[in-house]
Amino acid sequence: MGSRYPVMKPAEIMRILESYGFQKVSQKGSHVKFRREGNPAKVAIIPLHSEVAKGTLKSILEQAGLDLEDFLKMKQ
Repeated sequence: MGSRYPVMKPAEIMRILESYGFQKVSQKGSHVKFRREGNPAKVAIIPLHSEVAKGTLKSILEQAGLDLEDFLKMKQ
């Protein structure tokens, strides 16, 4: 059985995170930190590789507290 998580480009992931209120707060090398204020605040680290692997996307969504289905709806 395959993974429900797609392989995505980092720019697309960052655009969707921004639509959820995340803001870029820093970058160290090839990794960008996004943060959304709230209680509790959420932080997600995005690698700037050519593509983000399925397992990495799963981890990013867990960090951000986002559901895969809702995240993918914002993909269009």
